[in-house]
Amino acid sequence: MKKIIKQLIMLFTVVLLAFTAGVSAAQAASPHFKKGGSPVCTVSISGSTATTTCRAVITGLGGEDLLATVTVSGAAVYQCQNGGGNTAPGQNKVVIGPAVAPTFIDSSAIKNGNLTLNTLAAVLTAPSTVTGAEAGCPNPNWTGVNPVVTVTSITLVIEQPPGTEIFNCTKTGTNLTGSVALTC
Repeated sequence: MKKIIKQLIMLFTVVLLAFTAGVSAAQAASPHFKKGGSPVCTVSISGSTATTTCRAVITGLGGEDLLATVTVSGAAVYQCQNGGGNTAPGQNKVVIGPAVAPTFIDSSAIKNGNLTLNTLAAVLTAPSTVTGAEAGCPNPNWTGVNPVVTVTSITLVIEQPPGTEIFNCTKTGTNLTGSVALTC
């Protein structure tokens, strides 16, 4: 009789441990953004360069490494310059990018399933000159100079572990600048 009771206690313990492990795994498999922690990106533009970083506050993460990748695309408008150095406005938007910036987060930085994510900067840079045809200049003797960049698309992909996507957040527009909230 004592042997049967010992076996039942051992069986109960094994079942309880298996159930507890399953609950822990389920809890770790529910990543979400904390209230007020949805992804917001900051876009800073200076002439021919746009720099984009993103921030988010995530909870419910598991204990594995995380990879956050920011991808930025945009366009540049150039002035047309002739051989005499005179300039006139260009007519075309020249597509530039994408610029990609992966940010690797070691699992040790995730505390109790929580992480404040600050990505590395994705830097989108327009070439300093383009052909007159690309810039929309009057003829091929002109050159596109003095680019002014606009950001038209931001994507933030968060993976945990790397290779398993948990969030894909985006924003598109004609001129994204300043604080830009992403939609996931």
